[in-house]
Amino acid sequence: MITSTSNQQVKNLIQLQKKAKFRNEQDVFVVEGIKMYEEVPQERLVQTFVSESFYNKKKELFPISGPRMPVVLSDQVFGAVSDTKTPQGVLCIVRQYHYKTDDLCKGVQKNPPLLIVLEHLQDPGNLGTIVRTAEGAGVTGILLSDDSVDIYNPKVIRSTMGSVYRMPFVYTADLIDEIRKLQKTGFTFYAAHLQGAVSYETGVYTGPCGFLIGNESRGLTGEAANAADVRIKIPMCGKVESLNAGVASAILMYEAARQRR
Repeated sequence: MITSTSNQQVKNLIQLQKKAKFRNEQDVFVVEGIKMYEEVPQERLVQTFVSESFYNKKKELFPISGPRMPVVLSDQVFGAVSDTKTPQGVLCIVRQYHYKTDDLCKGVQKNPPLLIVLEHLQDPGNLGTIVRTAEGAGVTGILLSDDSVDIYNPKVIRSTMGSVYRMPFVYTADLIDEIRKLQKTGFTFYAAHLQGAVSYETGVYTGPCGFLIGNESRGLTGEAANAADVRIKIPMCGKVESLNAGVASAILMYEAARQRR
């Protein structure tokens, strides 16, 4: 059992939790919680760590060999490496995913591809919620500008509730170029925009298409909005001007899912 935060494995875990640079250099990310442990694909799992108290209660969950065999940390040390205030007692190092744009464009259940395109999204909770909702709505992939929040940020990972294992995503340095390339293959893109010409309910989302969602405070840039085929809006009552990016994305994704059913 490891009982000191001076241990090299412990130091590395802390760095992986805090800094994208370290995650990318080692091509891994960290997941926490029993659900994330149980759902992690075997071929992706690098190493498992558990707290002493959790291990003593749940020994039967863990094998005695392989990457699922845990390294036991004292409760104090586990608390130091955990990114949560109330750790569940298990965390894992997992290999990162590397998708290509083509991986986002594979249909689901005989439906054509459906994409979510995120420009400069910054809130980890929003991204995690979008990833999780996208899986539930049958979205085939997520395209992000490379200045968006890191999908391997621990707060994003927690919010995905395991969907990060299954939802393809690609970061791109030239979001507009990727949109235009996809338009040439038959995609129609709808920009969620306060100055949208039509309500989202009038759109037809049964073909290959994608929704563009912008930054939480500023929305889409003019360039991204202009690259879309149609600007759509979600009607508001009262004095509300716009919705949270995660909520707006969910409304649009599930409208597409409804039409496709």
